[in-house]
Amino acid sequence: MELITPNPGLIFWQLVIFLIVLFLLAKFAWKPILSSLKEREDSIESALRMADQAKLEMQQLKAGNEKLLAEARLERDRVLKEATDLANKLIEQAKTKATEEGGRMITQAREAIQNEKNAALAEVKNTAAQLSIDIAERILRRELTDANSQKQLVDSYLKDVKLN
Repeated sequence: MELITPNPGLIFWQLVIFLIVLFLLAKFAWKPILSSLKEREDSIESALRMADQAKLEMQQLKAGNEKLLAEARLERDRVLKEATDLANKLIEQAKTKATEEGGRMITQAREAIQNEKNAALAEVKNTAAQLSIDIAERILRRELTDANSQKQLVDSYLKDVKLN
């Protein structure tokens, strides 16, 4: 195998063409390519910053939502406790009122019974007194039909009065 050695004129012209292409690329292609790469890099960095900012905002929103949920739970628990306390208070008030009303009704019933008892006793006493008067009147009429018995009754009465 034989090596091909290039001609020095060919190397010279290749070097000149390379330098011309290098100069043209540097003058017209590299600046736009580098500037577009720089723009792309800047847009990627901006997108990454915006993504990080969005991530932070999402974390803040999540924390805010968790805080709101915790506050809502606390409020719910407070409202439930107040409702339970109010229900217990109403039940206790109803029990107390029912007990008071029952006691008042029992007292009224006892007073009514006592009044009825007193009225019945007074009526029995009046009836007994009336019966006693009627019986005494009948006995006295039968006993005092003659004048002699009337005189004996008056004498015994006067004797009793003098002894006292």
